Amino acid sequence: MRNSSVGNLSLKSTHDLPKWAPGEEVLYSFWRLDGSLGNVHPARVVEDDGDQLLCWVLAGTPIRTTTSPDGRSPRQMPLFERFNGPRVPARSTWRSTSTLRLVYEHRWASVWWFFEPDGTFRNWYVNLEVPLGRDSLGVRRVDGVLDVEVLPDGTWSWKDEDEVATAIAAGRFTRAHLNRLRAEGEHMIGLAEAGRFPFDGSYCDARPDPKWALPSLPEGLLQI
Repeated sequence: MRNSSVGNLSLKSTHDLPKWAPGEEVLYSFWRLDGSLGNVHPARVVEDDGDQLLCWVLAGTPIRTTTSPDGRSPRQMPLFERFNGPRVPARSTWRSTSTLRLVYEHRWASVWWFFEPDGTFRNWYVNLEVPLGRDSLGVRRVDGVLDVEVLPDGTWSWKDEDEVATAIAAGRFTRAHLNRLRAEGEHMIGLAEAGRFPFDGSYCDARPDPKWALPSLPEGLLQI
């Protein structure tokens, strides 16, 4: 699947955006700048005001990923091949513990809360992303490769810096995108150092609703 709005990063007016009620299913979709679809994580909504979406990706949720034609995941490939070459869609499963995610409609980041198997909060992960707005199914993002991990005491570290140059060379995003992504990461680092939301302890004791069934992955996503 390709979408012409990806290349120019067009966004809809806030008044035109869909909003979702608690418990509804949404798709957290990662696109590429060439308009091709990457990973898709179905999620359950906690709350949504059109500007900030809080949702759970539940352990065991079926997800869309992409592999090499011979079935290797990106982490099984050499770095250059990870961002180059053909990809085919594949079904997988969110095997980590359930993860709470705060998706900002217009910010170049989402914040993920990771938990231990017993529910104890482990760390925040700032997933740096290019926002592409929403469609009727969910939120659309471009993964920025570079990320920031924040520990409960507010200490932080950049992640995946070794992948950035190769991703830019492969056309995954531009140097201008990187500058914006890094600035967003630095903004989030400042919030973490100051102990400000979302790094102020909010949601660190959160739990998904035990009555929720796992979200579904539309079968058509595995054909595109």
